[in-house]
Amino acid sequence: MSLFLRCCFLVSPLMLGVSTLLLSATDSGAATPERDAVAPAAMEAPVASVATSVPSQPLQVAPVPPIPSATAAPIGSLWADTQPMAQVTSVSQLSDIQPTDWAFQALQSLVERYGCIAGYPDGTYRGQRAMTRFEFAAGLNACMDRVNELIASATADLVRKEDLLAIQKLQEEFSAELATLRGRVDALEARTAQLEAQGFSTTTKLSGEAVFAIAAASNWGGTDNQPVFQNRVRLELQTSFTGKDSLVTRLGAGNSPTFALPANPANPGVGSAESFLTFEGYGANDVIIDWLAYTFPVGEKATFYVAAVGGANTDYLPSAGNPVLDQGDGGLSTLSFFGTHNAIYNIGGGAGAGFNYQFNDTFQFSLGYLAGPSDAASPVKGAGLFNGDYAALAQLTINPIQDFTLLFTYLNSYHSPGTGIFNYGGYPSGVEGSSLANFPGGTGAAVTANSYGIEASYQFSPRFVLSAWGGFTEADIQGSGTKNGEIWNYALTFAFPDLLRKGNLGALIVGAQPYLGNPQQVGYAGASRQVPIHVEAYYQHRLNDYMTITPGLIYLSAPDQQSNGEALIGVIRTTFEF
Repeated sequence: MSLFLRCCFLVSPLMLGVSTLLLSATDSGAATPERDAVAPAAMEAPVASVATSVPSQPLQVAPVPPIPSATAAPIGSLWADTQPMAQVTSVSQLSDIQPTDWAFQALQSLVERYGCIAGYPDGTYRGQRAMTRFEFAAGLNACMDRVNELIASATADLVRKEDLLAIQKLQEEFSAELATLRGRVDALEARTAQLEAQGFSTTTKLSGEAVFAIAAASNWGGTDNQPVFQNRVRLELQTSFTGKDSLVTRLGAGNSPTFALPANPANPGVGSAESFLTFEGYGANDVIIDWLAYTFPVGEKATFYVAAVGGANTDYLPSAGNPVLDQGDGGLSTLSFFGTHNAIYNIGGGAGAGFNYQFNDTFQFSLGYLAGPSDAASPVKGAGLFNGDYAALAQLTINPIQDFTLLFTYLNSYHSPGTGIFNYGGYPSGVEGSSLANFPGGTGAAVTANSYGIEASYQFSPRFVLSAWGGFTEADIQGSGTKNGEIWNYALTFAFPDLLRKGNLGALIVGAQPYLGNPQQVGYAGASRQVPIHVEAYYQHRLNDYMTITPGLIYLSAPDQQSNGEALIGVIRTTFEF
């Protein structure tokens, strides 16, 4: 018994030592989280070297701030944070990509290095803003394309291996979004190709104009003009099939008869057209189609114009020599037809075609043919497209320097009995000029005319434009046996854009309305050769984008070429645009 106790006493220290060694080995090989926790002070102590693979380049690890908690973070997690893209939670389930996500930062690095996104004015990628996954995928796709371009252009050495790995990782994370975007792009390209192949996508724009006008004319020579309140309204449909063409369908109605001027005793029963205003000419507010035309380009330099109703010579011309004041017969044009442009442009009109070709920035050439509106649609003898009234025009437009335009115009026309020469297509008595100029052989004679014009305009500054023109018409009076009539017109116009206020316009027009220069030689023995001087002044005041008020005066020194009288016309025109 004593021997047994003595042996136990000797063996106990040995067992205790072995147990201690076993426990130490266990601690070093299988640590638990509770046992791995160390105090913050212990973290600052040197850590024994750990066998691991070292990158080819030195690994830059940001300093880890002390953990304020009494329980320190696991050493294993601290080591994981130092490894790029290691043990990072996947972003594939996130609805948005935040600037703090590794994917966002990786893409931002690619953008800054390869410049694959430059969507902002300063050409930078703003990395402080979140984006949707599809926006992120679009940016990633751009960077992938950029890297592929570098590789294809034998500049692959400019692409870093780390960036290729990052792109591969991002591509895996956003494979679904990339596939969706590519599918959408393919579908969009297919639809675009279909539209281009069909070439027919109709777009129609509706615009309107309403004119209210209060006007009065002086009474002279037995006339009895009363102050009037007149109106005109137009609705215009502009349709485009290709984006470069234009089909115009315009409806119009109004109640604006012309003021009466005393007739020349040498041509009784025919009134002068010198008082014709640009918004006049309609009946008793009857709605009509007053313009139907189609314009389309052929190639890069040619433009064709086809008019079925209401075509005018100036519709297809690049310029008529009065760029600021000439708005045709619109509600923002001059008060009178005479003030718009050279009177020979108002010879004829109706249905036909025009053509303009631009050789270069300096020269343009135009051709046109318009048949009278009543004749073009009529199949009877003496009418039709080529056997009735017509006007054929040729013009050379020259822009030798900036802001200067020079025009040379020729026009050949035929006018049946009872149709004035300056009739604008639809007004038998004419829209300007004396009765002798419109009917040099009287209302019972047909006339064939050759007209020549020269027009010029120069913009001295954005606030001042000077324009001038002169026109001569040689009228062959059919069957009269007399000398051809000589009809003249000329004018000088002054335009002052933005006068007193931006958007306003001041205008002064001085010239001679069309007049017959040799009345005695064509059978008007007692007619005067007085030149009918026309002076027109007005001011357009734009109240807003939709409403303009234009007060103005027109002075006629010798109405209908008579030397013993004058006429004054006052107008207040209000134009609504919508």
